[in-house]
Amino acid sequence: MWTSFFRLMTELSSRKWVSRAAGKFANSAFSRRLIPRFARMYGIDPTEAELAMDQYPSLNAFFTRRLKPGLRPVDPDADTATSPVDGRISGIGTVKDGTLLNVKGQDYAVEALLNGSPRAVNYRNGFFIIIYLSPSDYHRIHSPVTGTIVEKEHVPGRVYPVNEFGMRHMKRTLSRNERVITYIRHDRGEAAVVKVGAMNVSSIRYADGLGSRIAKGDELAMFEFGSTVVLLFEQGTFRPRPDLMLNSKVRMGEAIGVLTEKNAGDAGR
Repeated sequence: MWTSFFRLMTELSSRKWVSRAAGKFANSAFSRRLIPRFARMYGIDPTEAELAMDQYPSLNAFFTRRLKPGLRPVDPDADTATSPVDGRISGIGTVKDGTLLNVKGQDYAVEALLNGSPRAVNYRNGFFIIIYLSPSDYHRIHSPVTGTIVEKEHVPGRVYPVNEFGMRHMKRTLSRNERVITYIRHDRGEAAVVKVGAMNVSSIRYADGLGSRIAKGDELAMFEFGSTVVLLFEQGTFRPRPDLMLNSKVRMGEAIGVLTEKNAGDAGR
């Protein structure tokens, strides 16, 4: 009964206008008064931020803060892929015949996640990693590989929460929410970075001055109020770090696996 009630309340509050209203407040000068309380509530270490708390003009400016230089070193090995964000792994595994299996009890079709893109075939038997960003996390998104951005797509959608309740009890949240998808061609193949919006996310914004060529660790985009990133790698082009598992905490720039040479017989292209 209570699950159904909360599902209904979530459905009613997942309209985009609700997030826009929350975003408007978070960008207001009045909201800056909430920054110290927000930092305490979510255990955010203000000493990591690029600026002092009283230098941010709004709550959203603090939420999308840059970090002090050097706090997130990027793994220098040319053969590694790195985490694009700070967060916790909420799904990881091999894509089986175009499906991400048992992500918080639900299956996701790659084709639906990628909005019917013809590129979905590239990932039909690839590998996926899903990283959830809590409100306490650093919310800028960086490239996991060095390569060329070959396509970008914005997919309008809902803004269901991507927390434990939303992922388990709302129907296929990741493929129904608003998404911004970036496809990056690297030396070993292609990777898709799927940025999924969520409740109270007023926007997903690309980094200023973003060009087509991007290096591993370069800033790619930012979330304005928490969400999830889904990484997809083509079959035979990625081997995950063996110690990564569900609920592993990762930080932007740390190696999450090795890019491998795709065999000529690999399917999925």
